[in-house]
Amino acid sequence: MTDDGTGDATLVEWAAAGSEAAFRQLYRRHARPVYWIAYGLLRSAADAEDVTQETFVVAWRKLAGLELAGESLLPWLATICRFQAANRKRALRRAEAAELDDRAPDTVDVEQQVIDADLVERILRAVDGLGELDRQIFRLCVGEGYGYQAAADELGVSHGVVRNRLSRIRTRLRGVTDETRSMEEAR
Repeated sequence: MTDDGTGDATLVEWAAAGSEAAFRQLYRRHARPVYWIAYGLLRSAADAEDVTQETFVVAWRKLAGLELAGESLLPWLATICRFQAANRKRALRRAEAAELDDRAPDTVDVEQQVIDADLVERILRAVDGLGELDRQIFRLCVGEGYGYQAAADELGVSHGVVRNRLSRIRTRLRGVTDETRSMEEAR
């Protein structure tokens, strides 16, 4: 059956009576606009194709009880499409949430949290024990992500001063972390 200009109401009546040819004609007539509605809601070509197919499957099942209110089947299909797209979005969110849950640790390691907190405290004490310039270099470079030259400009010192002092600071802090790691292994 080709698209011979037969109205949607007639095609719906024939399809509801079991005419697959009439339903195919409705599909050919409305699949593209339904796809673009789905794409507009989902922004994914693959999901839009799936929702378009699901829309027509639902339409086929519910066609027998349909009383077409206007001349076109498209508003009814658009409503089904919106519901199917909303279902797809919910399913995608659930899958994403499940994926995040799979990556989350199953248990909390309280002992590791205590060790980590102790390490942070030791590092902060070591930083507090630094001179004023070294604390400023540490704050800018490590805490705020400044580059050597930007930190040097901010502090009014040379690039080399920042680089050398930060190297010494890191060595000192590495000693603190190594000491904490040794204590942890001794337990």
